[in-house]
Amino acid sequence: MHDFLFALSLPPVARGLVAMAIAGLCFPASGVMVLRLNLVPMRYMLMHGVILGGALSLAFSLPVLPTSILLNVLLVFLMLHLKGNSSHGFGLASAAAMVFSMALASLVMHVWDVPAKDTLQLLWGSPFALDALDIAGLVAIAALLVLYLVLGFRTISAMFFDQEIAQSLGMRVKLHHTLMVLLIALVIAFAMKLLGALLIDALLILPVMVASKRATSLKHLLWYSCLTGLFISTLGYLLAVATDLPPSGTIALLSALLYLAPTSHKKGTVV
Repeated sequence: MHDFLFALSLPPVARGLVAMAIAGLCFPASGVMVLRLNLVPMRYMLMHGVILGGALSLAFSLPVLPTSILLNVLLVFLMLHLKGNSSHGFGLASAAAMVFSMALASLVMHVWDVPAKDTLQLLWGSPFALDALDIAGLVAIAALLVLYLVLGFRTISAMFFDQEIAQSLGMRVKLHHTLMVLLIALVIAFAMKLLGALLIDALLILPVMVASKRATSLKHLLWYSCLTGLFISTLGYLLAVATDLPPSGTIALLSALLYLAPTSHKKGTVV
């Protein structure tokens, strides 16, 4: 116990705990958007966008996180453009953008002699490596996500129910759709830096799937998802520190086990 408390008192470990609590509490809200807007394929494209950002950062000595965020925003607009000129929807648009980003990343690594192992390390982020600036950025993204949900909840609810009806009611569906996709892009960029690719689903998708077993409304789904994410992220992180296991694997395993656990509650119908 003494060793555990001593470990928590270390600044990198303490910052990691704060980051995990913030991410676990807020990131599942963007997971609700991913599932309700059927954007599951898009997250793979955004993850590959972060790899491209890492390759460019190493090649030109640029900061990784801002570069990855900028590239993900550009990929989002590229995907929206492709979708707007195709009848195949987001799935193929995401696939095309993903292939583009990975092809460009491979060319950058070859031309500028960037070691692939250094770029692929972005897939295995660590909360122990975060600094105060990373925490501040995480707080800003979380606050932006919460503010958008509070101010736009009526429109978001209508869009999740039926986008055509929301459009007929005079709601700016296209604008809100774009805003939600951009927020998801920001969250995934931070999640890759925070924990790596392994935990994107553990923090974005699985808490929502767990919450959907109990939630009977969108508001309940958001609350349950965020509370579930907070529980998974903090408990998993503390278990990892106590057992000297990798936080990413511990949290992902806890998230999966919680989803697989049977529940006596009636299954919800919102997801």
